Amino acid sequence: MKILIELQRNGRMTNVTLAEAVGLSASPCLLRVKRMEQAGYITGYGAHIALPKLGETVTVFTEITLNGHTPEYFQRFEQALRKVEEAMEGHLVSGGYDYLVKFVTRGLSHYQDVIEALLERNVGIAKYFSYIVLRTPIVKTELPLATLFGEER
Repeated sequence: MKILIELQRNGRMTNVTLAEAVGLSASPCLLRVKRMEQAGYITGYGAHIALPKLGETVTVFTEITLNGHTPEYFQRFEQALRKVEEAMEGHLVSGGYDYLVKFVTRGLSHYQDVIEALLERNVGIAKYFSYIVLRTPIVKTELPLATLFGEER
């Protein structure tokens, strides 16, 4: 757990630095990291991008309700959504609609083009409702692993 917590903070740290941070020698630390990668606990490494420095964008959360509620409807919609580059997250949820999807687009007209293209593909969307993000005061990139699972797990 300590290794995962440290790698979340800085995935670019050297193995020696990581080993020191978690109280292991370098060789066993590297072996544990490799085992966690192979077992699928660590799924990748990446950079956090300062999107506003690149240009204007709009984030939109969209509630989507499907026409039907069989596994086939869910599968068809999810397969189509995976192909939409601007769809950053998609969550099957309980409540008054079926999916909550996070889109990031160049602007509102780009978002409308994305939604219309998805509707035209006839993937089972009955209705949708959009929430335009005005400001994002909180963004966390580190999961609270110690709180969720404890460090000894």
